[in-house]
Amino acid sequence: MQDTHQLAPLAVETICPPEEIFDAAAFSSALIKARQNDAAPMDVRNQMVAWLQQAQKQGRAAIAAAFSQRPFAARATTAAYTYLTDQLVEATMTLATQVIHPNVSPTAGERLSLIAVGGYGRGEMAPFSDVDLLFLTPYKITAWAENVIETMLYILWDLRLKVGHSSRTVKDCIRLGREDFTIRTAMLEHRFIGGDLELAEALDKRLWDELFSGTARDFVEAKLHERDERHKRQGQRYVVEPNVKEGKGGLRDLQSLFWIAKYIHGVHDSADLVPLGVFTEDEFASFAAAESFLWAVRCHLHLLTGRPTEQLTFDMQVQVAEAMGYEDKAGRRAVEVFMQAYFLHATEVGDLTRIFLTGLEAVHLKAEPLLERLLGRRRKIKSGYEVIHNRIAIIDDVAFLADPLNILRLFEEAMRTGMLIHPDAMRLVKSNLRLIDDTMRNAPEAQRIFLDLLLKHGNPERALRRMNELGVLAAFIPEFQPIVAMMQFNMYHSYTVDEHIIQTIMSLSEIENGDLVEDLPVATSILKAGVNRRVLYVALLLHDIGKGREEDHSILGAQIARKVGPRLGLKPDEVDTVEWLVRYHLLMSDMAQKRDIADPRTVRDFAKAVRTVERLDLLCVLTVCDIRGVGPSTWNNWKAVLIRALYRQTRTALEDGMEALNRENRGVEAKKALRAALANWPRKDVQTETGRHYEPYWQGLHQTAHVVFAHLLRGIGDDEIRIDLHPDEDRDATRVCFVMQDHPGIFARLAGALALVGANVVDARSYTTKDGYVTDAFWIQDSDDTPYDASRLPRLRKMIERTLHGEVVPREAMVDRDKVKKREKVFRVPTHITFDNDGSEIYTIIEVDTRDRPGLLHDLARTLAASNVYVANAVIATYGEQCVDTFYVKDMFGLKYYTPSKQKTLEKRLRAAIVEGAQRAED
Repeated sequence: MQDTHQLAPLAVETICPPEEIFDAAAFSSALIKARQNDAAPMDVRNQMVAWLQQAQKQGRAAIAAAFSQRPFAARATTAAYTYLTDQLVEATMTLATQVIHPNVSPTAGERLSLIAVGGYGRGEMAPFSDVDLLFLTPYKITAWAENVIETMLYILWDLRLKVGHSSRTVKDCIRLGREDFTIRTAMLEHRFIGGDLELAEALDKRLWDELFSGTARDFVEAKLHERDERHKRQGQRYVVEPNVKEGKGGLRDLQSLFWIAKYIHGVHDSADLVPLGVFTEDEFASFAAAESFLWAVRCHLHLLTGRPTEQLTFDMQVQVAEAMGYEDKAGRRAVEVFMQAYFLHATEVGDLTRIFLTGLEAVHLKAEPLLERLLGRRRKIKSGYEVIHNRIAIIDDVAFLADPLNILRLFEEAMRTGMLIHPDAMRLVKSNLRLIDDTMRNAPEAQRIFLDLLLKHGNPERALRRMNELGVLAAFIPEFQPIVAMMQFNMYHSYTVDEHIIQTIMSLSEIENGDLVEDLPVATSILKAGVNRRVLYVALLLHDIGKGREEDHSILGAQIARKVGPRLGLKPDEVDTVEWLVRYHLLMSDMAQKRDIADPRTVRDFAKAVRTVERLDLLCVLTVCDIRGVGPSTWNNWKAVLIRALYRQTRTALEDGMEALNRENRGVEAKKALRAALANWPRKDVQTETGRHYEPYWQGLHQTAHVVFAHLLRGIGDDEIRIDLHPDEDRDATRVCFVMQDHPGIFARLAGALALVGANVVDARSYTTKDGYVTDAFWIQDSDDTPYDASRLPRLRKMIERTLHGEVVPREAMVDRDKVKKREKVFRVPTHITFDNDGSEIYTIIEVDTRDRPGLLHDLARTLAASNVYVANAVIATYGEQCVDTFYVKDMFGLKYYTPSKQKTLEKRLRAAIVEGAQRAED
């Protein structure tokens, strides 16, 4: 039989004195006083429940106050909540068995043992954790036991405790434990609370003798399968709004390790894993630090929300960081410093999990990876290594460490053979990172190996991720260290900075391998034609290395690239190109998403910046990989169409000369194409259509839009409004075309109508005809950044028509809809407004960079209209909570806004509209 330590009371220090948490002596005195004068049992019950409610309130307040003073003291805090719960449960049992249902001479069948199971049994409780109880009886439950259990549950519910309970015999526990691993896990952590001790000891013995013994392998496989399924639900990577309990690298991962260790070794504390050789002293220190940190975060989450919250949402991240005492530091917000610490601990949990699980394989308690078994025969391993359970292990540690280059060679061998690295080898590397010094970094062989890891084996992300997790990447490139586990506190990026970089390199590898031909035909063709792969991979590796500082990360990153490039073995001209790519890695994305690429000046300016087709090719591929690496759904057809169009036009300009952009026959060609599309129209009608539009109309819209507008304008009446809605699947958007008589403010009304139906405008173009009509084209997406489903188009049309006919006033109707969600309020997005008179031949470009919200475009457009500003088109780029609205405008006389005073006046009005709208959204 195992020892019965788990049946003993907890012996962990609480964060404040036990008597401040619950005064047991005071409870006894209060109970004696309540029972005086032969008080009725129910009166005693009600009086003592009121006393317990007050005691619970005071106890919780004492724990919370002490925790606020020691915000990292998680173990003492969870022990305090467990102690308080124990006292409340024991007091409840006293009331039920001694006051309400006393049984002076119980029979053998009327014994009852109260046992804590699950997290409560383990003695780890957050402020609002469930209280899991097992009411254990020797045989079928008796009437007395049933009454006691019912009374206890009602009292505990009166105390607002969330109780999970079961009533079973020992035999039931064994039977159900065999059938259900969740039940088995809960009983693995049982702890005696009160009642019949002999019955609890009998359960303990039979569990170990009949249920746990000899079933370790089944239990391990069940727990690992459960973990894998949980990670699939929560996200395999470290997502930016993690679930502290269930997410990858969270508390459940640590608990799973301990459950398995306890099941196999019978340990009662994680510290017991060190003498058993499962963890080294340093690894156990990491285990304890991660466990303490994660529990502290979970406890703060519960206290701040007043409920069992496990998701560390953006708004809660800010509050938890403040509660734990984090402060702004070197240009980074306190919340970003806090979340970097969180992800470092989560990564450490992943390392410990790998070490522990491979140790199980060594004793044949865990099946070797399926992939390893299926692959069977492998390449012959190089000297100095051996294969243990299909993993590369080091034969002689001393010989291995004699040459620091062996650290890189280990990863090279893993990539060459396709095998995983044995945890003992990982341990050795991690504890000897000091060997990676400047001499090693500058060795030509080190440069060769590192570049080969990027370029040679086909899946460089695998090597980079493992090197990053073990600290090798930051040791080899020290400039990488600050961005390891660095969170970007915004809604745009789904990954930490280091993981984002690895994701971008994975995208590049996939393109090279031909896996994305259909999704990325241009990028695939560029790589197939041939580029400098060394430059491209290194540029991606370094493109965000300057993040997290006060300086512009592109400028700082370029400076870092200038130093790191030669150290990685790049030639001077390659270093120049990498530096340029890092400095301008956002240029193509910004041009495509924030400017009108139908305007020849946009393409001309971009071509002048890029200068060569070689740089254009490299920047195009880098841009695609960078956007795809932001998050699983960031890249879409809309962005693809913009990037492709900008690339093709710029390549034409670079190859054929800039004059190719200025050819006046672009309009001629567009009219010719329209005549062909309208071949069945009368010649007079076609002439009317081709003669009514100004030149920008022919340059700014595709032929399909020209055809739609031709049909809408044909025979239109003076007061008529015509609308065409069409899913533009090639662009992942719905195209909405409007035709009506032109009048001031029409663009703002259209924007308001679309905002009312929850549409996100991603592009908008407005053209006035020579005969007084306006042709407006909007491309919109729903809240999921996808085209509107066909079934929703009738409602969309109806709302637009009502708004345009004046039945609905957008500004009034938007009051209840233009709200910022609670979790999004914590983001700081400063407003920047710029005026550019050089980016377009005939328009002033006003760029408004500010906080996104549903009614923003309408407010800005209405302000421009009230200032007699003509909006020719608008380009909208959204980056999570940030929005960049770009307007191509002229004044009422058809001129640009050159005068500084006019620009300042207009900027002041736009800022006022933004502030007013933001206040409305916050209310």
